[in-house]
Amino acid sequence: MKIVVARTAGFCMGVKRAVEMVLDAPSEQEPPIQTYGPLIHNPQVLELLEEKGIRVLDSVPDAGSGTVIIRAHGVPPEEKTALVQAGFRVIDATCPRVIKVQQIIRKHARQGFSIVILGDADHPEVKGLKGFAEGKGFVVADLDELSRLPVFERAIVVAQTTYNSNLFLEVKHWLLQHRPDYTVFDTICDSTSTRQAEVRELARVCDLLIVVGGKTSGNTRRLAEVAEQNGVRTLAVESDKDIDPAALEGVNVVGITAGASTPNWVINRVVRRVEGLSLKRSLGVKRTWFVLQQALLLTNVYVALGAGALCVACSKLLSIPGSKGHAVIAMLYVLSMHMLNNLTGSHADRYNDPDREKFYRRHRRPLGIMAVVSGAAGIWYAFGLGWVPFLVLLFMSVTGLSYNVPVIPHRPKVRIRRLRDIPGSKTVLIAVAWGVVTALLPALSHFRMLPIEALPVFLWGSGLVFVRTAFFDILDMQGDRIVGRETIPLVLGEEKTFRMLYVFLYALGLLPILGALLGWFPHWAVFLAICPALMGWIIGWHRRGHMMPGIRLEFRMETALLLSGAVAGAAALLGLP
Repeated sequence: MKIVVARTAGFCMGVKRAVEMVLDAPSEQEPPIQTYGPLIHNPQVLELLEEKGIRVLDSVPDAGSGTVIIRAHGVPPEEKTALVQAGFRVIDATCPRVIKVQQIIRKHARQGFSIVILGDADHPEVKGLKGFAEGKGFVVADLDELSRLPVFERAIVVAQTTYNSNLFLEVKHWLLQHRPDYTVFDTICDSTSTRQAEVRELARVCDLLIVVGGKTSGNTRRLAEVAEQNGVRTLAVESDKDIDPAALEGVNVVGITAGASTPNWVINRVVRRVEGLSLKRSLGVKRTWFVLQQALLLTNVYVALGAGALCVACSKLLSIPGSKGHAVIAMLYVLSMHMLNNLTGSHADRYNDPDREKFYRRHRRPLGIMAVVSGAAGIWYAFGLGWVPFLVLLFMSVTGLSYNVPVIPHRPKVRIRRLRDIPGSKTVLIAVAWGVVTALLPALSHFRMLPIEALPVFLWGSGLVFVRTAFFDILDMQGDRIVGRETIPLVLGEEKTFRMLYVFLYALGLLPILGALLGWFPHWAVFLAICPALMGWIIGWHRRGHMMPGIRLEFRMETALLLSGAVAGAAALLGLP
């Protein structure tokens, strides 16, 4: 089964802005924090905010305290004024596109125009817009209702930002013929128009289109309406739990889109669910291969194999014989640290990787024992190589274990109390740790002093791991944002991080070639450029919407690290200099 995910699926700009404002409020604004009405129409996000102690204020009280955040849909101006008069500090999270429509309505209402609003009269956005019309507003749902309105001497026509774009074109055509004096403003959000256009494209190639979003979300319902109007079988779901396996029977191509208020982690769960159901339904080798991939990734065994392979490549670049022992140490260390990270970071995995969170919750005890045993075995193995490797690995293990432990006493103005509180520390420290165990530790074991060639080898190995980890951080941005992890993509932004990764990949591709030309590395090192090239292809393929988060994407990215060991092993077998 082929899975096609709409590129526009997920949070729009206005929703993303509103959610981030609310998540930042507890540390920046006066408590208690409340939203005036549900912030957005998504049950998972509202449940999350409730867990964080952010409640919903349904009406304006006579008096209050703390901070109230205006929902993304906006509110009538008199209600915002009433909140301020009641004593609240008011933060306006209204979508900027909605604010623009509010300003158009207010300006023309004060000039004496009648205001015709196309949309759902019961929708919060429309109620807010009508509040700016100062008693001159009329809400109509469709062309039929519009035609029954009286003829106004002067009028403007606006639309709810999530209105059906095709229906709006019909209205504009009718107005041109029957109400040519009316001024029409195209106020449908670009995001809405693009999503609906993409649904029409998906309807042409899919047997089934899954629309993900809250049942009360107007823009999500319209996506489903557009899909059905274009003749494709449509399944509207709020989460992956709503997908009936029987709905996928006989489906060759399934499309997935989502409303503007649907978070990425919910979309990713649906993708993983469909991916799992389609492959588990398969027979023979294909199904077995999927189950094996899933097991290797969940247990972090495949990640550990990647560390071992990278260690082999780095050792061969430094012409260190007998790299198997070093590879075993690298595998044991990485396996231990990654398993412990999953055991202690399950809160983030709840959003980023629910399958992994469930797996570690169910098997917490045996996985914990496995993590401790593998870590101890790695340190013991390092002791057999000498005091220096032993002390280096011991120090790194203690540092890794203390990553989440506060080392500075709690003080109101002190934000950084542990290593994890340093913005971007997770990605950098993982890359450095891998570079040490795969490149520097073998060099320390073999040479009395580190050769100058060890530095470019360390940079190449840790650089690959940095790109791999930062890419996964991009995929996990929303989940990390929720739990308070300040990863590099959250500090720099998604686009800047992608640009940085491409620069890194170009440098990592040139480094082994340059090293071979300058005599730092053996001649066969030029073939190692294939590893960053594969990573770049995977990232580019994902950005073009052809490879969505899931088992396949994760497995392929980890395979790029295994490829380094395969290249080094092939060079050794062929006797390449």
